[in-house]
Amino acid sequence: MTPLALIIQAKGGLVEGSDRALDQGRNAKRFDFLRARGVLLHPQDGSGVTRASQIVVTSTAVEETVPDVQVARRIGATVMTRARLLAELFNSAVLSVGVAGTSGKSTTVGMLGWILHRAGKNPTIMNGADMKNFIDEGSPFASARIGGGEVFVSELDESDGSIALYEPRVAIVNNISLDHKSLDELRTLFRDFIAKAQTVVLNLDNAETAALLAGLPPGQAITYSLDSAQANLLASAPVRSPAGIAFRVKARETGEVVEVNLKVPGLHNVANALAALSAAKICGVPLAAAAANLDEFSGIRRRLEVVGTANEITVVDDFAHNPDKISATLETLHAFPGRLLVMFQPHGYGPIRLMRDGLVSCFASGLRDEDVLVMPEPVYFGGTVDCSVGSGDIVREIQRCGRKAFAFPDRRACGDMLVRLASRGDRIVIMGARDDSLSQFARELLGRLAVTKDEGSIAAR
Repeated sequence: MTPLALIIQAKGGLVEGSDRALDQGRNAKRFDFLRARGVLLHPQDGSGVTRASQIVVTSTAVEETVPDVQVARRIGATVMTRARLLAELFNSAVLSVGVAGTSGKSTTVGMLGWILHRAGKNPTIMNGADMKNFIDEGSPFASARIGGGEVFVSELDESDGSIALYEPRVAIVNNISLDHKSLDELRTLFRDFIAKAQTVVLNLDNAETAALLAGLPPGQAITYSLDSAQANLLASAPVRSPAGIAFRVKARETGEVVEVNLKVPGLHNVANALAALSAAKICGVPLAAAAANLDEFSGIRRRLEVVGTANEITVVDDFAHNPDKISATLETLHAFPGRLLVMFQPHGYGPIRLMRDGLVSCFASGLRDEDVLVMPEPVYFGGTVDCSVGSGDIVREIQRCGRKAFAFPDRRACGDMLVRLASRGDRIVIMGARDDSLSQFARELLGRLAVTKDEGSIAAR
């Protein structure tokens, strides 16, 4: 909601708002930032909805029972979903670029947005996460950039089906895998999504996205791959480092070859970069210039973000929350030495119930014998939800696969165990989504490790 509010405000709109996190005393820095930008904040008790001329914009987390919505209905104010408002802005752009797929959307948006910004395209960017390149002292939360050019780049979400509202000129689909909906539902949503685009960017390394090619006329799609010589853009064998990854990109039609040196690690980020380079070309940025701009990309908050190191123990903050994202994080970190101590906080009872088998499988195959997984109960901030499947159910099945896994009722107990287990050379990874306080939790863990070091109680391994 933050980036959308800032875009509306930049267009001259008066923005007010409420959030249950504000009422619960969470995420104070974000709310202070919004107040400083002139956004008037209210309790989520209906007191901010006072006139029929207001438009009440709701995220998927806001139910009909929320007082703001009930008051709006009673006084005749318009109630609109966040996705519908974003779609109106997006669809009216001269060159709308929609980034979709199960994983990698925020990073791809950040990469493409930075390329276009550095190329002088002055894009408007709507992202689901903060883009480090655009963060400065005056903008500590940079999930949006308001530009005056023709290009509007936005992350588009399939989880609630709202992707059907968008009419992109350029449609990017990074990958398709089980997350919030069944694969059959996802196939239909993404097939309908790309059918509306003039140009489609597809990943040939994902079987589901590659299958979308079959329904497109020749020449409508630009493809990319790390493996397939049939792709329009092909990456060479990457050279990894803990802080990044380097590779060459070859354009099949022209034979042009460029070097890319990413400051973010992981094979999944090679795929994200190829998607961004493909879309940048459609937007008029030559491959060589786009690659040079991409070398400056500094990442997205909570995407394999190193919080710091204390006593030779590194703490990593990561957004991974579905099997594909978790597998990518584990694969990237296991390319380098060090045991992994992982805390995974599921992002809801609904997702954990849907992804139960996938979560068990990705941890059972992705963890090594020495690694340890701890899980608190799923994040829950209110509302009606089926809580029949919890973290204990997932942990018991992972244990049966021979991995070290433990379930706890809350995050504090998880943190206590992580600090107690940590030894020199370990990496502590905090995984989860839809909870900004996870980053603060990671920082607090780092502080506890430093204090423990001073007390001399961490053992060398």
